[in-house]
Amino acid sequence: MKKTSIIPIPVNKALKKLGADLKEARIKRRLTMALVEERAGITHITLTKVEKGDSGVSMGIYAKVMFVLGLIDNLYNLADPDSDTVGKIYDKDNLPQRVRYKKDEG
Repeated sequence: MKKTSIIPIPVNKALKKLGADLKEARIKRRLTMALVEERAGITHITLTKVEKGDSGVSMGIYAKVMFVLGLIDNLYNLADPDSDTVGKIYDKDNLPQRVRYKKDEG
């Protein structure tokens, strides 16, 4: 039996927006689908899926399309710890109350 994966609604929305943004970026650059497909090394069907925000397309394909469009720098900071506000809150909550030095054993 094939296992199906349920994609959460916020994930679907984010991917749809990413796909639409990539399509808009391609059009603003006046690049044809054929040219982006060739430069990214993907098929027409795959680029169509990317531009629709299909969750079945690998992140690597999205990254290749971003590279072709000159948007790859946006991927570097996607999950940057410095921008992780929730992680910073947890770090702050887990700080020790005081700092002790271990005594020298010698």
